[in-house]
Amino acid sequence: MPETTLDVREIPPSDRHPRIHDAFADLESGESLVLINDHEPKPLFYEMQAEVESFDAEGYTVEQRSPNEFVATFPKQ
Repeated sequence: MPETTLDVREIPPSDRHPRIHDAFADLESGESLVLINDHEPKPLFYEMQAEVESFDAEGYTVEQRSPNEFVATFPKQ
């Protein structure tokens, strides 16, 4: 499954969600957005689940690699 990786740790918090949504929208069906963040992106997961029909919530995964590094995969149906 092809992936696009987006590290948002250096992006100002107010700009993160729009950048993430734009990157996700650019994906083809079957691809995933791998997000590297400084906190668990649970609010983003709920936002995507509620608002983005093509988001595959069942395929979502998140891994904490260090105290300030969370890697989440947002698959697109």
